[in-house]
Amino acid sequence: MDVVASDDPMIDAELLVERLDGSATVTVAETGTEEAVREAASDADALVTDVSTPVTADVLEACADLRIVARAGVGIDTIDVAAAAEHDVIVTNVPEYCTEEVATHTVALLLASLRSLGRYDRDVKAGGWDWRVGGEIHRLSGLTLGFVSYGPIARRIRQLVEGFGVDPVAYDPYVDAEEMAVDGVEKVDFAELLDRTDLLSVNAPLTDETRDMVDAAAFERLADHAVVANTGRGGVVDEVALADALEAGEISAAGLDVFDEEPPEESPLFERDDAILAPHAAWYSEEARADLHETVAANVRAALAGERPPDQIDPDLDWV
Repeated sequence: MDVVASDDPMIDAELLVERLDGSATVTVAETGTEEAVREAASDADALVTDVSTPVTADVLEACADLRIVARAGVGIDTIDVAAAAEHDVIVTNVPEYCTEEVATHTVALLLASLRSLGRYDRDVKAGGWDWRVGGEIHRLSGLTLGFVSYGPIARRIRQLVEGFGVDPVAYDPYVDAEEMAVDGVEKVDFAELLDRTDLLSVNAPLTDETRDMVDAAAFERLADHAVVANTGRGGVVDEVALADALEAGEISAAGLDVFDEEPPEESPLFERDDAILAPHAAWYSEEARADLHETVAANVRAALAGERPPDQIDPDLDWV
């Protein structure tokens, strides 16, 4: 069996070969464009993709032998899941390999933004020594932490901040209020979430429903001292509107690990002291990377053996 894997640094061909127990040949190829994917996977049985690999209907049409597209990560917004189903190609992801890491990273972004650590760091390194450069900072205890989507990552964030004395609320139309209440979280609608939230954690996947959900109107509803962290998907937050909101003082700070375009060639956020930016690294730990390869290999092995992979995506869901 022939497996083509993206050349993204997070994917380790040797680890994949090891986890596949020698049952397949793994070829690493550049997969950042449709043309590159078509060329690399034209005769492949399996394709292992990264966050930037475009698997379109045209790609799937051209790769007649393809049986599985295995996303080495959580988000599948670059994969045409409906077209894959039409071509009898299974799509899988790795939904929970980095729950701990993303939750920890989100808390770090929220706390660093709340405490103006980016501003303080740059000021001290430039020779300054003034606590006032951090702007208006509020005590963490007593603030409301609002979640956009209440899945495994948000649940772990809630556990991590349990001792901080924050009040958790969440917007998620797919999770019952009773289920949230078990965790001590209040279910609210999106408007109420924005009206009450001091710390906004965006953990939603990118779908037609969530694209640009956190837009200019949303920033206007948030408190002026609010902090926003996005570790979900870049397209959920309107980055131009975010920069405008920071400039206008409609919110106080933001921390982003994901962007609408990755890597972003330019952004109005680059020069802002009130924005902390990371290179889609929230997933990373050595332990998570090992788990990732184990799960990708398990999905590929199952598909190539004619079995249902444990993490097969339902094509009937409303994926972008």
